[in-house]
Amino acid sequence: MTRSPIHLDFLNALDVEALRLTDPEIISAVETGLAAQGRGETVIEPRMHLIPGGSSGHFNVLRGAFRAPINLAGVKVIGDFVDNYKEDLPSELGLLLLMDPSNGVPKAIIDGSHLTDMRTGAVTAIGAKYLARKGAKVLGHIGARGTAYWNVRLLDSLFDFDEIRVHSRRRESRDAFGARLSADLGKPVTVTEDWRTCVEGADIVVEASRLDAPEPLLRTDWIKPGAFVVPYGTMSAVELSLTDIMSKLVVDDWGQCRSGQFGALRAHVEAGRLSETTLHAEMGEIVAGLKPGRESDDETILFWHRGLSLSDIALGHFMLEKAKAMGLGQRLRYA
Repeated sequence: MTRSPIHLDFLNALDVEALRLTDPEIISAVETGLAAQGRGETVIEPRMHLIPGGSSGHFNVLRGAFRAPINLAGVKVIGDFVDNYKEDLPSELGLLLLMDPSNGVPKAIIDGSHLTDMRTGAVTAIGAKYLARKGAKVLGHIGARGTAYWNVRLLDSLFDFDEIRVHSRRRESRDAFGARLSADLGKPVTVTEDWRTCVEGADIVVEASRLDAPEPLLRTDWIKPGAFVVPYGTMSAVELSLTDIMSKLVVDDWGQCRSGQFGALRAHVEAGRLSETTLHAEMGEIVAGLKPGRESDDETILFWHRGLSLSDIALGHFMLEKAKAMGLGQRLRYA
């Protein structure tokens, strides 16, 4: 008996750009994955880190699987190299491998860089959809590289902000970021000179900084009551007291957040300030309707997301379906 050939689909960065995913498509695909996680229809393993040494970066290895209807397992390997701008390279470059969870047959390889940026922005926006005040009109965003663009773009697609403030460490980076956002969103974007001016009094605060080492640059007393705060830098930029003012603490996956060596709230976990006792919910439980999101305007809520393989797989699955309809991508012979 002759076995049939095995092929897999390949979507490179140019293919992913050509898909021209809309904001609602990105958010919907990732929200579908979060809901499945909340209902217990997935398997997820905590991310692993590979530190090659000799550079200011590391690799993240993310793993997970969905049952029907997505019915895919996936592994994403993506770098996080903060000095890549010196080589005119993105800080995050990677690939997503999708496989059949019933027999291990490879199904697809997808550019992981654009995908990571989009899915991270979508998780931030979905968090705000369920946890921010409905009338939120001022966004303060720290960070201008990688996932930052999609954070702001997808948040604005839901809230249509009256004021958007952005800041990052390097002037050339933050000025270019503000100009790009202003052109794409069709509204003014304020580029600030410091952290405080950016975040103080904002309705939604996103901290996506790219620090070389932990440093408490985001002060707790800058956060106004009723705000929604999303700190997720690899190196912590927040004070230990930040969790003390929160009405609810939410994460994307507690298994990931309680372990590992990186993350915005790593010190809070180690100090017991974020624990199974103080944790309100995982985001998937809220999206699935199993636990409440925001229940009043005066709640101050924090959402820490480390990044889920499940969000990668869910968005990758949607990309594949759209690519097939558009005739994009390549078919590669595997065996």
